[in-house]
Amino acid sequence: MKDKEVTKQYTNGKLTIFWKPSKCIHAGECTKALPQVYYPKERPWVKANNASIPELIEQIDLCPSGALSYFYDDMAGEESTEVKAKVLENGPLLVYGTFDLTCKDGNVETQEKRTAFCRCGASQNKPYCDASHMKTGFKG
Repeated sequence: MKDKEVTKQYTNGKLTIFWKPSKCIHAGECTKALPQVYYPKERPWVKANNASIPELIEQIDLCPSGALSYFYDDMAGEESTEVKAKVLENGPLLVYGTFDLTCKDGNVETQEKRTAFCRCGASQNKPYCDASHMKTGFKG
C-alpha cells in the first residue's frame, strides 16, 4: 500500500494546478511547452500567472504521467467516463481516465486523469513509471 500521496497546489486565482511528485516521470514536457511557467530549480516552481488559462490547460493535458492536473471552475461537471490506453515508444503505458486499480496486496487505488505504468521493468515504484526506462535505454 502506498503512503498518503503528496499533492502540491499552485493557482492564478481562477485555475488551480495540482502536482503529484510521486507520479512525475520528469519527461520535461511542461518546461518545454511553457518555460515561463515552470522553473524546476525554484520554489515555488510553478508560476501560474505567467500563461493564459487555455495555454495552461493545453499543456497540462499533455503531461505524459498525469502528475499535473487542474481544476477550473468553468469546467465543473465535465467528467468523462471513458478510459483509453496509449503505449509510448520506448516509454510507459499511459492510461487516461478514472479507474480503480487493484494492487497485488488487494488494496484498491482510484486513478484519475492519466496514469503511467512501467513497461521496462526497472521502475522502483512499480507498477508506476519512474522514468527508469530513460536510464536503462529501454526500447519497446
